[in-house]
Amino acid sequence: MDLTTSYMGLKLKNPIVLSASPISADVDQVKQAEDFGAAGVVMYSLFEEQINHEINEIDHFLSQGSESFAEALSYFPEPEQFKNLHAEEYLELIKKLKETVEIPIIGSLNGVSPGGWMDYAKKIEAAGADALELNIYYIATDMSMNSEKVEQLYIDNLKSVKKAVNIPVAIKLGPYFSAFANMAGKLDKEGADGLVLFNRFYQPDIDLNALEVVPDLHLSSSHEMRLPLRWIAVLYGRIKASLAATTGIQSAEDIIKMVMVGADVTMLASILLKEGVNKIDQLVNGLQRWMSDNEYESIKQMKGSMSYKAVADPAAFERANYIKTLQSFG
Repeated sequence: MDLTTSYMGLKLKNPIVLSASPISADVDQVKQAEDFGAAGVVMYSLFEEQINHEINEIDHFLSQGSESFAEALSYFPEPEQFKNLHAEEYLELIKKLKETVEIPIIGSLNGVSPGGWMDYAKKIEAAGADALELNIYYIATDMSMNSEKVEQLYIDNLKSVKKAVNIPVAIKLGPYFSAFANMAGKLDKEGADGLVLFNRFYQPDIDLNALEVVPDLHLSSSHEMRLPLRWIAVLYGRIKASLAATTGIQSAEDIIKMVMVGADVTMLASILLKEGVNKIDQLVNGLQRWMSDNEYESIKQMKGSMSYKAVADPAAFERANYIKTLQSFG
């Protein structure tokens, strides 16, 4: 049985990749994950704010009322409060991981404003990363900023990073665009080697005792995978970029569904944080068992078999699904 897959030109032994999480900050855990069957790892994000010690470099963007906090550890973070690795330590960690494991290492840059922080894309490549994930989340609260300008911000960031490095570059983004299929097509046309769908949108909460805005983080659950499942199904076979599914993947069945709609890889974090990296062994075995029981010989044979372009009724991924869902209740 052939579990191999290709992601941004990287050949992987199976479609199970560690998503960006605290696990990737621990060399021993990454090594254990590899031993249990992980096919690759995305590094924990290096934030723009960590690189730009002078916060004035991004004051222009913050003062417009917009926040960037994909995977952010706090709301309106201050530099001294960051809990993940500082920039130079991050690069050293990549080097150490490359010495310790054989699976591909994918660096992760998280930011939004143009500036010197993007130079770290070159440094991440020089440290030995096999690919780079560009993690962007921009909340356009400036009422004078239209959707075209928001989209162009993503495209400009992608183009700047692509120009700086020779390794493959994926872009991780959220679904909140007026026409997501069109946006995906633009990013593909501008050279994105992969699209990672989707970034989780961490909503702030209110502490009524302290009367403060506070972060509110909950690990993902399986029902959250439905959104990336739909859009990967829609995009499969229509763009050149590789497709990575992330958010809500908890079981071998979830992995199978994502591959069948067209995902090249599935990225996991929450289930591993809850149950440990040894869970990967169960996922690999579950994947193999299902494929054997259903007479699939390879991931390639499965991939895209339930995508928008392959199913008998593609409307099931569109408005028809909405209507049927409401009518099926009660």
